[in-house]
Amino acid sequence: MTAALAAPGGDWPALREAASAPYRSAGRMAWGFARGKLGFDPIFRHVLRQGLIAPQSRVLDIGCGQGLIASLLIGANALAARGLWPSGWAAAPRGARVTGIELVPRNIERARAALGLEAATFICGDLRSTPFPAADAIVILDVLHYLALPEQDEVLARVRAALPAGGRLLLRVGDAAAAAGFRLSQWADAAVSLLRGHRAPRRGRTLRAWIARLEALGFEVRSEPMSQGTPFANVLLIAQVRVAG
Repeated sequence: MTAALAAPGGDWPALREAASAPYRSAGRMAWGFARGKLGFDPIFRHVLRQGLIAPQSRVLDIGCGQGLIASLLIGANALAARGLWPSGWAAAPRGARVTGIELVPRNIERARAALGLEAATFICGDLRSTPFPAADAIVILDVLHYLALPEQDEVLARVRAALPAGGRLLLRVGDAAAAAGFRLSQWADAAVSLLRGHRAPRRGRTLRAWIARLEALGFEVRSEPMSQGTPFANVLLIAQVRVAG
């Protein structure tokens, strides 16, 4: 193991650089966004450190943006193959392959330009109507609040149908019960969407309501705060499909 990865706090920078480097070929803005998002947002490090995506998984990333989850797993595999996986972390997600669904064509173009067509599959489509392929793990980060509540329920039902017994959903949402942080996230989301020329309806639920919805679909759910270093009220729901018996 190299000194950079063995040193305290030295593990993540190497992974961040491995995951953001492919976006240089997609342009400076794509690379800058990837590097900033991977450095600022705690979800990416957490997924790898805790082993939330198992080796050989079929991964579906719904609302994938420019493909950061795919790039993260590709970078992790490359480092692990060189013997550079951080000690004390869960097993590297070797062999995991991502299918990403994203509404915005520009994001799909950036994902394909950075990662090619062999490393991952990217589909430009609306998550409300695009078929979900069978998957072992499904990732939905900060997406469902753009939908009306009945549409959220429909997407979650289709997610459940795409997962086998023991399959896992990683769902990050805002907790509407955390008033200040939730309002701030609403404001930030609306501001960014306005700059992009889109409306940004924010249809939230309390953490308790999110968990109840997932449990009713047959998931076992645990929650973890996922807004460290930010002023928001984000929560990661780790939902496992119940195994009969």
